[in-house]
Amino acid sequence: MNDSGSKDKRKRRFWKKVKDEARWLLPGTGFKRWILLTILGSMLLGLGLAVLILGYYRSASNPTVVPILAFLSLRWLDRPIRFVLFGGLGLFMIVVGIWGANRSLLKPFEKSGRPLIDTIQSYRRREKGMRVVVIGGGHGLATLLRGLKEYTHNITAIVTVADNGGSSGELKRDLGILPPGDIRNCLSALSSDEALLSQVFQYRFQTGTGLTGHSLGNLFISALSEITGSFEEAVAESGRVLAIYGQVLPATVSNVELIGEILDPETQQIIRVSGESELTNTPGSIKRVWLDPANTPAYPPAVQAILSADLIILGPGSLYTSLLPNLLVTGLTDAIEASRAQKYFVCNVATQRGETDGFNASDHLRVIEQHIGRDLFDLVICNRTFRGKLQDDIEWVTADVPLHENYHVYETDLVDDLYPWRHDSKKLARAIVNLFEERTGPLS
Repeated sequence: MNDSGSKDKRKRRFWKKVKDEARWLLPGTGFKRWILLTILGSMLLGLGLAVLILGYYRSASNPTVVPILAFLSLRWLDRPIRFVLFGGLGLFMIVVGIWGANRSLLKPFEKSGRPLIDTIQSYRRREKGMRVVVIGGGHGLATLLRGLKEYTHNITAIVTVADNGGSSGELKRDLGILPPGDIRNCLSALSSDEALLSQVFQYRFQTGTGLTGHSLGNLFISALSEITGSFEEAVAESGRVLAIYGQVLPATVSNVELIGEILDPETQQIIRVSGESELTNTPGSIKRVWLDPANTPAYPPAVQAILSADLIILGPGSLYTSLLPNLLVTGLTDAIEASRAQKYFVCNVATQRGETDGFNASDHLRVIEQHIGRDLFDLVICNRTFRGKLQDDIEWVTADVPLHENYHVYETDLVDDLYPWRHDSKKLARAIVNLFEERTGPLS
């Protein structure tokens, strides 16, 4: 019974494959005409070669003609003319057929105003690019991913799942799934086409009973979680829908809560709060955070990506609610330390209200080391251009003296000219790639 079922399954797979390949012959592909032209050209080239070879051997078989002098035979010399006629025409048809078939297949990928060969070369270069793992969450991670995908397609985004606010928090409480918001942002940022489809994925409903405040992407991932039976499979399928470059992985697939201790500014007492949104909305300074449960295991594919990476980047992003929740997942920090990749920390351009008020760059590193007990990074990347007007209660984050005394630091212009409290995705990605190439050589 099992053998019969296995044979039937193999047979169905075979005929499905045949059926899929036969679809190339359906009308509307613009592909068949060029294949037919190539086949006809091959036939003519073969005919020309046959005329040439048969003519030579007939002349060579004549006893009155010395075989070595067969090429001088007048009976044979008219054959090259036929060869040029048939073979030359056939060769021309083959070249045109192959060219036309390639153009037909690649036309959908041609970008307006850009030669197709440039598009192909750019794609191949990025396909062979460095294996980079970016760890974080929120808009900072999405900004970096948007810039990096122009240099490599081998990107893994490892995203925190400790969010409990807004649409993500509601879906987490109502459906019991992991919060999809930060993952949705990363999927959109890595999309091969951030035009209409990505905008639809990011669309947030403003009205509607039960829909207000929810983004379509969050609902889409939630629905796929029900259909596929797992959150991680839903994320993978969403990536296929958006045709993303690389992959997006949760730091853990366990349901976790971010817990924190805050120093109340009035009573000077330590307050314990639960939830990412409560941490940032409760007045006072955050002293430490941890995950509940504390022994939450890392998602194995995330660990594998870290161990096989060429470059690991932490940040930019909210220090306590986007970066630390990833590092506190059991096994993730150990994997980063064990990896042979270069490890960069990207410091925020400006402080974040409710989290890093009054922080300099060295304060960010100090808090990370206090929580994980070690120094992980080979290089700290900081902004050094302070232009533009910041929002109220926000200050520039500067590379202060303690940072330069204890770490390798690289400073450059990273500011977004429109939103100076954020990184510019192109500037940041270019700086990271240039630094990586200086240490390892140019990307192939």
